[in-house]
Amino acid sequence: MQVSKRDIYLSFAEAFADYELQLNENQLLAMLHRRGWNPELSFGAFHEDRLVSFTLNGIGIFNGFKTAYDTGTGTIKAHRGKGLASAIFKYSIPFLKDAGVQQYLLEVLQHNTKAVSLYRKLGFEVSREFNYFSEEVEKLNLQVKNPAAAAQIKLLSQMEIESLSAFHDFNPSWQNSFSAIARNPGDFKMLGASLDGKLVGYCVFEPVSGDITLLAVDREHRRQGLATGLLIHALEFNQNDAVKCINTDTECDSISPFLQSMGIPMKGKQFEMIKQL
Repeated sequence: MQVSKRDIYLSFAEAFADYELQLNENQLLAMLHRRGWNPELSFGAFHEDRLVSFTLNGIGIFNGFKTAYDTGTGTIKAHRGKGLASAIFKYSIPFLKDAGVQQYLLEVLQHNTKAVSLYRKLGFEVSREFNYFSEEVEKLNLQVKNPAAAAQIKLLSQMEIESLSAFHDFNPSWQNSFSAIARNPGDFKMLGASLDGKLVGYCVFEPVSGDITLLAVDREHRRQGLATGLLIHALEFNQNDAVKCINTDTECDSISPFLQSMGIPMKGKQFEMIKQL
């Protein structure tokens, strides 16, 4: 059954009405596009021709394998407790396999114990743990403490950004990957910091959502105020009342202290989970 984007939004909004973060229709569509949403390989359950439960899948390459990514699974409140999410997932697997998908990837809030338990029963295993951070812009503590960070900061191209992947301390999550950025690079501001003509750091920022998508500095040039300078410049483009940084690897000992020093506190944790198909 074909479903309009408007109907998907209405079902999504109702299913996630009790979540802290709310999206309008344009924000939802932008999020789905960034995550590689594939309508032909997304699935739902209906009651009286209304979409009441759904899994919206993105399709792409992750760690070298063709992957289905759960961009959003939800059930409206009146139809919860009926096993619809599990039934939709089991129904989808043959279609995903026929499309050549080799693995299924998702992220889930760790405090959502019901969802975590369901995914474990469906055969998912935890691959990584992520932190997520957010704060209102007016509460941030943005100060360059080291005057040695007199770097030149300028806009970069997508190709220039991708050439700096060696600066990463961990492999970006699906929604923060170069592939996600490439789906609509115009949605992002990509900034680079140079010292003596050499690029030594960069930041990818999504102004509409206030999302710090990627932020990295060459290990030899850290603790010089470069990351702070990049973030300050990125926020000049911000169109949101808040700023956030989602899916930072808990094993990374650099990004979490930096964000907290900027006044952006950790708000929760997620599991990245994978099931081989």
